[in-house]
Amino acid sequence: MFLVSAFAKKPKTQEAKEGSCVVFEAETEKSEAKVKWQCNSKDIASSNKYAITAAGNKHSLTIKDITMEDANVYAVIAGGSKVKFELRVASKPEVPAEAPAGEPGKADQAPVPPPAASTQGETSAAPTPDAHPAEDAHPPDTRQDLTGLFTEKPQCGEVTVGENITFVAKVNADSLLKKPSVKWFKGKWMDLASKCGKHLQLKETYDRNTKVYTFEMQIVAAKPNFAGGYRCEVSSKDKFDSCNFDLAVHEARAPEGLDIRAAFRRTSTDGKDDSGELDFSALLKKRESIKPAHMNTDPDVDVWDILSHAPPSEFEKIAFQYGITDLRGMLKRLKKMKKEEKKSEAFLKKLDPAYQVLKGHKIKLGVEVANEDVEVKWLKNGQEIQKSGSKYIFESVGNMRYLTINHCSLADDAAYTCVIGEEKCTTELFVKEPPVTIVKNLEDQMVMKGERVELECEVSEEGANVKWEKDGVELTRDESLKYRFKKDGCKHVLIINEATKEDGGHYKVKTNGGESVAELLVQEKELEIYQSIADLTVKAKDQAVFKCEVSDENVKGTWYKNGVEVKPNARTNISHIGRIHKLTIDEVKPEDEGDYTFVPDGYAFNLSAKLNFLEVKIDFVPRQDPPKIHLDCMGRTSDSTIIVVAGNKLRLDVPITGDPSPTVIWTKGEKVITEGDGRVHVESTKGHCIFTIEGAERQDEGIYSVVVRNPAGEDTADISVKVVDVPDPPQAPKILSVGEDSCIVQWEPPLFNGGDPIIGYVVERKKLRSYRWMRLNFDPYPETTFEARRMIEGMAYEMRVYAVNNIGMSHHSPASQPFVPVAPTSEPIGLHVEDISDTSITLKWRAPERIGAAKLEGYGVEYCKEGTDEWIPANQGLTERSSMTIKNLTTGDKLLFRVRAYNMAGPSSPAVLAQPVTIREIMQRPKIWLPRNLRQTLIKKVGETVNIMIPFQGKPRPKVTWSKDGEPLEPSIASVRNSDFDSILFIRKTERKHSGQYDLTVQIENVEDTAKVMLQIVDLPGPPEVLKIVDVWGFNVALEWKQPKDNGNCEISGYTVQKADKKTMEWFTVHDHYRRTHCVASDLIMGNEYIFRVFSINLVGLSLEPLTTKDSVFIQKSGINYKSPAYREHDFSEAPKFTHPLVNRSIIAGYNATLSCAVRGIPKPKVTWYKNKMDISNEAKYRMLSKQGILTLEIRKPCPFDGGVYMCKAVNDKGEDVVECKLEVRPQIAKEEKKEAQ
Repeated sequence: MFLVSAFAKKPKTQEAKEGSCVVFEAETEKSEAKVKWQCNSKDIASSNKYAITAAGNKHSLTIKDITMEDANVYAVIAGGSKVKFELRVASKPEVPAEAPAGEPGKADQAPVPPPAASTQGETSAAPTPDAHPAEDAHPPDTRQDLTGLFTEKPQCGEVTVGENITFVAKVNADSLLKKPSVKWFKGKWMDLASKCGKHLQLKETYDRNTKVYTFEMQIVAAKPNFAGGYRCEVSSKDKFDSCNFDLAVHEARAPEGLDIRAAFRRTSTDGKDDSGELDFSALLKKRESIKPAHMNTDPDVDVWDILSHAPPSEFEKIAFQYGITDLRGMLKRLKKMKKEEKKSEAFLKKLDPAYQVLKGHKIKLGVEVANEDVEVKWLKNGQEIQKSGSKYIFESVGNMRYLTINHCSLADDAAYTCVIGEEKCTTELFVKEPPVTIVKNLEDQMVMKGERVELECEVSEEGANVKWEKDGVELTRDESLKYRFKKDGCKHVLIINEATKEDGGHYKVKTNGGESVAELLVQEKELEIYQSIADLTVKAKDQAVFKCEVSDENVKGTWYKNGVEVKPNARTNISHIGRIHKLTIDEVKPEDEGDYTFVPDGYAFNLSAKLNFLEVKIDFVPRQDPPKIHLDCMGRTSDSTIIVVAGNKLRLDVPITGDPSPTVIWTKGEKVITEGDGRVHVESTKGHCIFTIEGAERQDEGIYSVVVRNPAGEDTADISVKVVDVPDPPQAPKILSVGEDSCIVQWEPPLFNGGDPIIGYVVERKKLRSYRWMRLNFDPYPETTFEARRMIEGMAYEMRVYAVNNIGMSHHSPASQPFVPVAPTSEPIGLHVEDISDTSITLKWRAPERIGAAKLEGYGVEYCKEGTDEWIPANQGLTERSSMTIKNLTTGDKLLFRVRAYNMAGPSSPAVLAQPVTIREIMQRPKIWLPRNLRQTLIKKVGETVNIMIPFQGKPRPKVTWSKDGEPLEPSIASVRNSDFDSILFIRKTERKHSGQYDLTVQIENVEDTAKVMLQIVDLPGPPEVLKIVDVWGFNVALEWKQPKDNGNCEISGYTVQKADKKTMEWFTVHDHYRRTHCVASDLIMGNEYIFRVFSINLVGLSLEPLTTKDSVFIQKSGINYKSPAYREHDFSEAPKFTHPLVNRSIIAGYNATLSCAVRGIPKPKVTWYKNKMDISNEAKYRMLSKQGILTLEIRKPCPFDGGVYMCKAVNDKGEDVVECKLEVRPQIAKEEKKEAQ
């Protein structure tokens, strides 16, 4: 939203020297605008130090006798505009003091501190701008290699342990299109942005005059491990620069005459001298300190080394010799010392455990080898990296071996290994794809209805996609163009044209790396007064017209006379045309005189004016007439008190009579008010004396007396004047409590109410890091305790309060202490007992449904005995897991258990078990849960692996035994592994001998449960037997054979018959999966000689070897007369006969089932299926199949009513045959019924 500034000319930052004077000037757009000056957000009033002047629209602030304390941030405020500026104070040049006569040259011996560090509490690695070099000192060497963005680079520095140091980098933004970003690193890759806290602080400032960004890294209370190399990187769009610098940390110098006992310090954190373990590091680092005479005087004695190599029997002797008073504590620390790793023979320096690189950058991995001639191999995820292209670069420099990876992508995120012979070192490379973060957050806004709103944020990458939401609902470009989305580089703007009340709410912008929330409040426009009503003085019978003009033509109002509403009548007319409101009084009479007020509806202000009635009288009075004051507000009662608002003008026109004209004297107390041009003055005219107060102030309140005299006498009147003002601001509010999105704030009423009762308060809030305050109530709130809602959980806020009376609104109170709305989580859910024994219990639960903005810190588990209120923690501290086993409980106790979730706001409501639990192991009957696939015969091929897992239940742990074919299972046959809940039978490589019935028995005392598993190991069949040629005729040959002796432990499913011409010996298949043991080979070629062979087929496949005919068959050529012998024609017809009967079956409802049988007969018999002797051939539920004598009846999704006796009938001319079976359909058992059955 664009706001118009109230200033035509703004004050600018100035620099002055100590003792001088400086003037800041400002010009406002409107001459009547009130201006307020501030220093460090505190109001400034005119005094000996400050001089504030105002002339029309020109305002100035003069600061006299400037000192270093005046170097602050100042501000000037007019209306809703606030302009900040600075005063910079330059110290006077110091005159070097002359050395005393008795000590010549002593001033020249003062040590000059190094430029990068000092001996004070805080050192700076950058030059201080206020410091002036001594005249004799050489100017500092400012020659820097400024080839990039830096105008000043951070310099190397030194610091003593416990002191502070600051490194400064400066960047000139004149040539930059966007704000530069700076990163600080320690070493190569440690980003210090995530390490900010107690010992590290990063700051950033910007000078608008010089356009220079200053970046500071401050190290607080330095530690020895802070020493090392650091790097500062600055980037802006396509520009980049970096600078390396070092930090040296020195140990604090030990005081002389150190007592050896003082070197022993304890590691306690509670401040007690007798708690914690002794820390001997200070003693060992200061071996040169004073030692008793009886101690060993070797200068470089390492007590740790002596103890580590000495036998335990010598410990006490060494302790006495070297003055060790707490040998036990020292031995504990010695035990905790890590052993040094065995050094590698091939590597002098190995790879670090892990490296990290940004996507698109390059990284260089390096190792140092012992032999500079040795060859190394580089592996990526175990695969050798080949030299190809510019992706990988291999370098060998002396003893160093380098692997450079260019243009790293997510595919390069892997484990890399450097191999020398049989030794290797490995590291992990992490390729980081930086998420899009929000650099500049959204700001809360409060706008007027109908104004344009722009919510702006800035993200870390250009062209990134963001998502806008309002109150949790995603925003899109709708047809009315209500919302517009603007993208300008890294800036994203949400534009709302002509905001309405419905547009108020919480707006959120989201990226894949963060989100930002802001609140938009839409307020009705403030009413502006274009023309106010003016005082009128009219004569009798004239017309009086009060007229005013406001900014909103829809606003109505009410007219009052002396506080009483004016009603239209014959002489009084009230009109409202557009923005103009009029009150017209015709033929004015004396009773029309008074104060008239216009009050706009819905607004807390009014417009007032006075109607004075001028009556012309001709009285014939004597020449001598005593003076008389004609005033109807005399006296000191509340009804006769004249009330004036501070800052307004008070004008009393008092009619007086008397002849000759009387003299008028006004007094306040003992002070006589004279005529003049002062703020309080009087003037006299014929028949009137006028008393005026320009810009009434609080001290103008009191009793004013007027005395009129002439020769005929005198008259006196007292007038009571009361000045009312806006109240003083309330005191700083206090936050009584906070909730998830609310808080309760309380404040004290102002010390002074402005002379008028307080009618309420206005409360405002803002985010801690924001500058925009938001009003929470538009109507005055009468209480001093307020509940603020609709805040964002986890965000820091401040509150402030305004006091309101009938005059107006006070200045705001000081801001409250920052606070964060946060609420405890909801209670954990699903708390239940997972397991229980005689001395322990295992509880499980799930995370709370609502966690909130605060991180879940863990869970607290407590228990108490039934009938008591003493809850005992189950463990020390919190657990992050959602289960816990509580041990060492007393058998037989009845205990209650509860679990609470903890976050920053404290514990949640507890989740409590409904009933107390008795600590006693509950016996559970053994039960085997045999998987469905094991309820049928398990068929495996020879050589395959068998892994059978059968779960069971039972408490205490049952005894599990396996047997095979009624005999105990031998370990050589199968391996068995048993647990508390299941048993596993494992055969690594199956053989035919593993076939059989395996029985599992689970037993607890005298109760047991058994289950059986049928295992069938199948193999390839053997070849058929006795293959012979039965007959040859024409182009046909009849063959016959017998079944093989070895069927491979499963049924023979068919045969494959092949033929071959003896000339080519190429085999061709005649019949495949042929089920009979005799066949006819047809379509043979005349003149060729054939041989035949047959393979057996079972579930596994073809037999390894075929059976081949011993003799060949020659097909006679045409032309040879062959007279076949006369045979009687053989009758091949036969009655139907079932070669494989139907088998009784038991199936489960809902699953398709089949009934199968085999029949033979010539001619092909007609097959009919019956259920309970009823023909089912035309039923859609059944499907009948017939293939090469195999008859199948398929029942689709059977139900219990499909059970019964099924019959298959085969009929031909030779006879008929029948086969039948019983089918049982079992209903499905639901899971709940299973649990009840258990």
